[in-house]
Amino acid sequence: YRMQASVPELTDFSDEPEHVLAMYGPDVHRQGSYAYNCLMARRLAERGVRYVQVWHGAGQPWDSHNSIEEAHQRLATECDQPIAALLSDLKSRGMLEDTLVIWGGEFGRTPTVEMSGSTSKLGRDHNHYGFSVWMAGGGIKGGTTYGSTDEFGFAAVENAVSVHDLHATILHL
Repeated sequence: YRMQASVPELTDFSDEPEHVLAMYGPDVHRQGSYAYNCLMARRLAERGVRYVQVWHGAGQPWDSHNSIEEAHQRLATECDQPIAALLSDLKSRGMLEDTLVIWGGEFGRTPTVEMSGSTSKLGRDHNHYGFSVWMAGGGIKGGTTYGSTDEFGFAAVENAVSVHDLHATILHL
């Protein structure tokens, strides 16, 4: 009951300073936008919620089997300012050192264009052999890169990390 009763106060951003709202971007007041969700994640963490998942987009917008360059450019633009704001906001409040932020998906994209018959859709297929996840805060040493793919970006060839090892790292942190 206490959690449900606190939702109206939690979702009311009127107590946020204007510079904080501006930091998250123009969509911060649009419920369901990535900017709104990132600010909401900070507000939840601030209130002691131990696990928050922020989803970007309706459906699966990053599943770019068509027009990947155009789609990912738009999607990255939607995410860039809010995620940077979340990290800055957590840091300025002294919360980043105790909050682990993980950004990733369940697979990467192949390094080659996907074909439909003899026609390219300018997209790329799923690739579970090589993809990236980044983490910040919560004890992560900033600026560290771990692992690499082959020269085509198809498969991890150096310091490949299993899902079990990733989970162990998360739990350790």
